[in-house]
Amino acid sequence: MLTFEQKLNNYADIIVKIGANIQQGQSVMVNATIEAPELVRLVVKKAYEAGAYQVKVFWQDDVVSRLHYDLAPLESFLEEPKWSAGEKTEMAEKGAASITIGSADPDLLRGVPQERIRTADRTARTASEKYRQMAQAFKFTWSLATAPSAAWAAKVFPDLPEEEQVAKLWDTIFQMVRADQPDPIAAWEAHIKQLKIKAKYLNDKAYKYLHYQAPGTDLTLEMPKDQVWLGGSKQNEQSTWFVPNLPTEEVYSAPLRTGVNGTISSTKPLSYNGNIIDNFSFTFENGRVVNVTAEQGEEALKGLIETDENAKFLGEVALVPHKSPISDSNILFYKTIFDENASCHLAVGSAYASCIKGGAGLSREELLERGLNQSMAHTDFMVGSAELNLYGVTEDGTREPILLNGNWAF
Repeated sequence: MLTFEQKLNNYADIIVKIGANIQQGQSVMVNATIEAPELVRLVVKKAYEAGAYQVKVFWQDDVVSRLHYDLAPLESFLEEPKWSAGEKTEMAEKGAASITIGSADPDLLRGVPQERIRTADRTARTASEKYRQMAQAFKFTWSLATAPSAAWAAKVFPDLPEEEQVAKLWDTIFQMVRADQPDPIAAWEAHIKQLKIKAKYLNDKAYKYLHYQAPGTDLTLEMPKDQVWLGGSKQNEQSTWFVPNLPTEEVYSAPLRTGVNGTISSTKPLSYNGNIIDNFSFTFENGRVVNVTAEQGEEALKGLIETDENAKFLGEVALVPHKSPISDSNILFYKTIFDENASCHLAVGSAYASCIKGGAGLSREELLERGLNQSMAHTDFMVGSAELNLYGVTEDGTREPILLNGNWAF
């Protein structure tokens, strides 16, 4: 059995060698939480050992963030963070890699007026719009990882003694990202290969429609012409591969923005902007959300789809079998990077440009013309379960199972 230090070292290796795949002479920006300095320092060290030119760390602190939301005047939320957004955009344009290590409290902004949250979110998204568009077109390398915080661990494991919660969450994360294995790099390479096999099958089929059926769900989703399914590793503009999400269990594409009709219900809570949204549903007509309900967090959910005029359309469709490591853990993480990899999910907002052939080289307007949604928003929500059946419908009307009882049918 590996020690904590060995698993932490493996995790840093995975982030640098698999997630960001740092190249000789490449700059690196690390967006990090103050909750995990040991991991961040290891990542910085390993990035330099991999040949990084420079590594810049942008630290974040939940307590400071909450103080700002509680005490700052509302007008301050209208000031764009141009210096930080501009610096990160400039680094990305020069080929830097971005690593994010997050551990925010899922309830961080509970009780904060939604007007403040929406204003701050819209301001930040506006300032970073160019950066986001570059990221969604895979113009540069980026990878998302996590580390425990006391507040997040308490949310995930409320029944454990307080002194055991963070250690338990560390162990769970290590398991989900394969850092507990003797050769984690080889384990990741084998896993990525399997995801590529699933993506190839769906690309070869090129289904015209997907049909979701489950309790509270009956949704038809049309796919665009020249659809591309992706999974595992991606390639940036310099043809360097990387893995955006650690962990990842999904294969995904983008729907035709005007081709979504019916109702779909959530199967897991969504942590969005420091609030929990639970037991919610969307109803679509010709791609647009026309009705939304939620037992918890409905105001926050409505704020999400009002981010801009296109936030009411879908930008991503992702498939994850119900029987997978994160789902089998039976742990609700209240963190999208984990929960989305335990469940099929969709995303309201912007699509990834590479989800159609030649999309990475298209402008925002050209992507819209090709049927891919473009928005300042991109938020995944979980819809998969053991009760989900998903069918693909070909151009000639043939209906074939993709998922039955939540698991792959091929």
